[in-house]
Amino acid sequence: MFTILTALLLLVAIASAYEKVCRVTPLGGGQDDGPNINSVFAECASEATIVLDGYYSVNTLLLTEGLSHVDILLSGTVQYTPDIAYWSPNSLYLTFQNATTFWFLSGDDIHLYGGGTIDGNGQVWYDTFNITGDSATAGASTRSFARPIPLTVGNASNVVVENITQWQSPNWASSFVYQSTNITYRNIYIDSFSYSSAPAKNTDGWDIYRSSQVTITDSTINNGDDCVSLKPNATEIIVTNLWCNGSHGISIGSLGQYAGETDIVANVFVKNITMRYAENGARIKVFGGSPDANSTAGGGTGYVRNVTFEDFYVYVVDDPVVIDQCYETDASVCAEYPSQLSISDIHYSNVTGTSSGDEGTVVVDLECSQECEDITASGIDITSPKGPATYVCQNIASENELGFNCTAPAS
Repeated sequence: MFTILTALLLLVAIASAYEKVCRVTPLGGGQDDGPNINSVFAECASEATIVLDGYYSVNTLLLTEGLSHVDILLSGTVQYTPDIAYWSPNSLYLTFQNATTFWFLSGDDIHLYGGGTIDGNGQVWYDTFNITGDSATAGASTRSFARPIPLTVGNASNVVVENITQWQSPNWASSFVYQSTNITYRNIYIDSFSYSSAPAKNTDGWDIYRSSQVTITDSTINNGDDCVSLKPNATEIIVTNLWCNGSHGISIGSLGQYAGETDIVANVFVKNITMRYAENGARIKVFGGSPDANSTAGGGTGYVRNVTFEDFYVYVVDDPVVIDQCYETDASVCAEYPSQLSISDIHYSNVTGTSSGDEGTVVVDLECSQECEDITASGIDITSPKGPATYVCQNIASENELGFNCTAPAS
């Protein structure tokens, strides 16, 4: 019988580059669709289109690895169960800051698209975290209370994710790029909101870790932490045309967290960003040093180099432009053990708008614990509701290239 579903699958086959079309049939009734999803991905791992066009309740880790030339047409909804007891030991452990994930998508030449939704169902995690405060350094998960990432593109290359909505990530990030290259996200809508008085904590939009050639563009993000965060060893990154609301900014870092490790972020271009009602705007955050050779709260080495923030509009933002080289580090410790991670070749162009006044009249705060070199700024026009704008600088070698008069940080 020629049904509407058959017709739709034929249309998918015509639109796709692949003749093989595999549809995941939802079980319904709240049953776990995870095993079926994993099975279809295993059977159709190469030269195929996988169709997810229904509502899928997932209570099994989605481990979709070894894909090669696969289109994933997600026009339905993948929703993870709000079962902390299950997911804490069973989500996939990704090592960095104890991150775990519900879905690990891996392989080469993958296209995920279709207008559908990935729902992290994060409310129970927000409510529980609000009561327990159970987190590791820098808001990371603990092994006993994992807050999984809804989608991780990991150990992958040549991946495009577009026209997808992501709801209520339990933690950072709605999307995690992990040990991958040539990854593009576009036309993504992210909303990590809370229905209760408990805030949606640590809900980064994107985090990029040990990855290169990543582009994030043409997207809208409502969340409660970094809009985009470049974690250690993120290089050749382009971030353009984003509308970020309620976030902690476009952040380089945090870096230097682990003593004995080298973190690098280099060759980053950020352009045409609107940042509204946020804690930070254009931000670089680096842990201070540490006397502890096994520290997980500072002491790492490395560098941040060749970063441009251009055409960056802020509206009611606490710290519109900030370099913090003592991130989550006590001032006395940072003074005795400055950061071992250098910052250079950083450029701000056409950063405009308004601060919130939360930091008084300070609209730019560039504080390095060791000298930062080749920091330039032009077209900075940010006002404060508390009075004439002031610009704080410390250990900036190129103050004469900033385009404003610096004042020393308050003691």
